[in-house]
Amino acid sequence: VQLVESGGGLVQPGGSLRLSCAASGRTFSSYAMGWFRQAPGKEREFVATISWSGSDTDFADSVKGRFTISRDNAKNMVYLQMNSLKPEDTAVYYCAAGSYGLGFVSTHYDYWGQGTQVTVSS
Repeated sequence: VQLVESGGGLVQPGGSLRLSCAASGRTFSSYAMGWFRQAPGKEREFVATISWSGSDTDFADSVKGRFTISRDNAKNMVYLQMNSLKPEDTAVYYCAAGSYGLGFVSTHYDYWGQGTQVTVSS
């Protein structure tokens, strides 16, 4: 599975962005998907995860109520809708695919994208 993220950019605090992750491969619908992020000087951290069917999701406490994750298996796409963005959301965001199920740590995922930069600043 190859993953390519897009949709990052510069946004003001309180603004919104929608990240997209395009996946290749016919087995996409069998993988749980996740979003992680890494800020400068910090470790990569879990943001959100969604089951293979899309029926189950979970989020890091820091983004609950602000971010949503969704997927379209027909299009091999995963999305991260980010609202009410804060400066502390600034990071490189990575899309990941794994066969573990809902995964909350990076070791639960087998495939990673290259990342897309999100900068929240006035």
